[in-house]
Amino acid sequence: MKSSLRQRPVVAALLATTMIAGLPAVPAMAQQASAPAAPLAAPASTPAPVVAAPQGTIRAITVTGTQRLEPDTVLSYTKLRIGQPYSQESLDQGLRDLYETELFADVQIRNDNGNLTVEVKENPVINRIVLEGNKRLKEDKIRPEIKLAPRQIYTRSKVRADVARIVELYRRQGRFAATIEPKMVQLDQNRVDIVFEISEGPKSKVRQINIIGNDKFKDGELRSQMVTKQSRWFRLFSSGTSYDPDRLAYDQQKLRQFYLTEGYADFRVISAVAELTPDKQDFIITYVVEEGDRYKFGDVKVESDIRDLSGDLLTKRLPMKKGDWYNAKQVEDTVDTLSETAGLFGYAFADVSPDFNREKESLTMGINFRIANAPRVYVERVDINGNTLTQDKVVRREFRLAEGDAFNSFLVKRSKDRINSLGFFQEKLDVEQKPGSAPDRIILETNVQEKSTGELSLSAGFSSLERFIVSASITQRNFRGKGQELRTSVNYSAYSKSVEVGFTEPYFMDKNIALGGDIYRRDLNSFRYLSNNDRDTTYEQTTTGFQIRAGVPITEYMSLALRYSLNFDDVTLDKATYYSDTDGDGDTECDPLLGGRYLCDAIGKRTTSSLGYSLIYDTRDNRIRATRGQNVTLSQDFAGLGGDVKYVRTRLSASKYIPLGGGFIFSLTGEGGYIHSLEGERRDSTGELVDKVRLTDRFFLGEPQFRGFDIRGVGPRVVRRYYTTTVSNGTVTGTETTGNNNRTDDALGGKIYYLARAEVEIPLGSGAREMGLRPSIFMDAGAVAGLKNPGLINGNGQFAGYCSATGLTTIKATGTAANPICPTNYVTGQDFAVGNGFVEEYLGDTLKPRLSVGFGVNWNSPFGPFRIDIAKALLKEPGDDNKLITFNVGTQF
Repeated sequence: MKSSLRQRPVVAALLATTMIAGLPAVPAMAQQASAPAAPLAAPASTPAPVVAAPQGTIRAITVTGTQRLEPDTVLSYTKLRIGQPYSQESLDQGLRDLYETELFADVQIRNDNGNLTVEVKENPVINRIVLEGNKRLKEDKIRPEIKLAPRQIYTRSKVRADVARIVELYRRQGRFAATIEPKMVQLDQNRVDIVFEISEGPKSKVRQINIIGNDKFKDGELRSQMVTKQSRWFRLFSSGTSYDPDRLAYDQQKLRQFYLTEGYADFRVISAVAELTPDKQDFIITYVVEEGDRYKFGDVKVESDIRDLSGDLLTKRLPMKKGDWYNAKQVEDTVDTLSETAGLFGYAFADVSPDFNREKESLTMGINFRIANAPRVYVERVDINGNTLTQDKVVRREFRLAEGDAFNSFLVKRSKDRINSLGFFQEKLDVEQKPGSAPDRIILETNVQEKSTGELSLSAGFSSLERFIVSASITQRNFRGKGQELRTSVNYSAYSKSVEVGFTEPYFMDKNIALGGDIYRRDLNSFRYLSNNDRDTTYEQTTTGFQIRAGVPITEYMSLALRYSLNFDDVTLDKATYYSDTDGDGDTECDPLLGGRYLCDAIGKRTTSSLGYSLIYDTRDNRIRATRGQNVTLSQDFAGLGGDVKYVRTRLSASKYIPLGGGFIFSLTGEGGYIHSLEGERRDSTGELVDKVRLTDRFFLGEPQFRGFDIRGVGPRVVRRYYTTTVSNGTVTGTETTGNNNRTDDALGGKIYYLARAEVEIPLGSGAREMGLRPSIFMDAGAVAGLKNPGLINGNGQFAGYCSATGLTTIKATGTAANPICPTNYVTGQDFAVGNGFVEEYLGDTLKPRLSVGFGVNWNSPFGPFRIDIAKALLKEPGDDNKLITFNVGTQF
């Protein structure tokens, strides 16, 4: 008598995978022979019924259909053995055992009076995994989550699990409408390609947030406390508008925190439901809340079991008082403050616990802060993890605590700030406090994550300021992992050329002494503005020199820096443009009529030997990107230790950073300077007295330090306007020239300047932070002044020269005599025009503040740090040059 058992699940069928309530199931997998893929039928949910067979003894077992597996291996998955009795139940169980291995696509068991034939069809081997349709989520994000791999045996459960994993990845990105359709392409030799056809769908947004049960606060005020935001056009770049179930739970906590800070101690969120809209595109979130009563603080006190901490004294310093509205955040902050206070005395593991006494009748909340007794703790060791490039000693030397020192929480925080200020590690640096080998021992574990410390800038192009530009610079702030800084730069443009090399060793000979130096060659072709915003070259300055620097700490927050500089300067003017034979002796000299006294005064060779110092007081938490603290620097340079130039230059700068809460950071910065000449009277080639401080040693103000104004756009300057003169019958008429280049604008700098900035950095959502965007609004104010009048041609601010009927100079009412060039073929009474008249004005020499306001954005772009500022000049003086947009960019490696 023959009977057969058979179960026919389709090879590639998958159970439906539901993503969230209301969404369709993931489509079933499809099978493809060699041409188009066609969906396959769903798998049988239970084995086919076993045909009734008489009980007996197994006389023989034959396995057929195997390709990769041995027959004995197939039989090992069942309990069927020759010589054992069999029944319908045992044959049925053998069939189930083989299917549970997921190695077979089809299995049959035939029974011929105890002669069993097991016919199997093996599952195929995976040739490759193909992803199609994934644009928003790249393969390098999906493939690590997929468990299937080439050369593995295909199983339905693994495909099902991989589909669920991919769906979850898209859910995390807020794409709840994404569907995954797995398909199978049949190949020869029982191999298959698995294709995941992905339909990503749009990003699921939060269309609306409803709040039910709130009477004390408006919906908008509560929504502002949440991380999740309603999708609106003005939140185009915000990541908070995407639906995220994890954020849903976090927002419930944010609501509770808000109510607890407002005194509602009984507040609770009854329910939070996210519903998918009928179009399956967006979500509507509904919160049901119960506000409860508002409480005030009752009796608040501190009890301390630590003898070094007085409970009565700490009670007097508590920020909350009886009768104030209850504030849970204030309670949390007080616990942290008391813990830090205990840490200052060496009690690292002091347990501070608030005991609450709630009086519902009087609606008061009494609190007793109890500080449990704890042993004084000492540092057992300092562990540093995560530094693959930076040497341990670079981090350790910034620690204010060493092995064996008494623990001090303030010094731990100070150590963290100093390590952050190195700029070698990511900002999420933390110093964990772990128990040591004994109750009075502590281990300080520093986990760092290194970041790029090199900056590479390569650029070539055309600039409105520098014309054609080629520049390259490399800075490595952590050279060889030793914390050393190495800098090299080369710049070439129409107006400047420079080569510089610098090196700084922050801990010379492993001592707390910084030593460094720079060698440089700088060629500058200074320019002036013309009327149509063109520029022409004025003086050329070549500077060759070096500087040696050293720095030593005085206290934890104060340090002294010393420097010596030696510069060789050569300032020249184009002789064809600015020279003439003014005295008729055949030798050409710088002509003030052509270049102005300020240019003639600048030319010459000089050597500047200067010694300087800087006294620095710095309490900022991070010298690169400060969020709190202050910095004050006083600098002076004394020139005259040999050389040709003698002066004292003094600068003072100060900055203050204040966190405003919510990620807002306010900074206030001020700086100023004054240069005083130690030389005697100086005269130009014409014998006129000139300012003792040379043009190349003065202060200039403008872009980039003063946003809203052009480079050297603020301060003393000489503006020359040209006139066309007409002579008719001995009568001279002057008309200001129109068109291109009818004026020149020379910035002269000043001997005294000041500049103040107020700026607020604005926090953005997590998406913008990940992109490295940091916007800010600012206000700048400043001025530069203090020069001696540069000696205009007539001495009173204006001059115009014209040819007279006799070939001599006719003097304008506001001018004095000069030497304009007259036509050699002049005939009395003949009309002619001579374009050699001009008027000079001395402008901008005032300390009246210039003011600008604007906004800017710092962006850590893939190409490097980028900064753009848009500023409007609100206050300016005649002659100032304003500028709306400024930007600069670099790159990192």
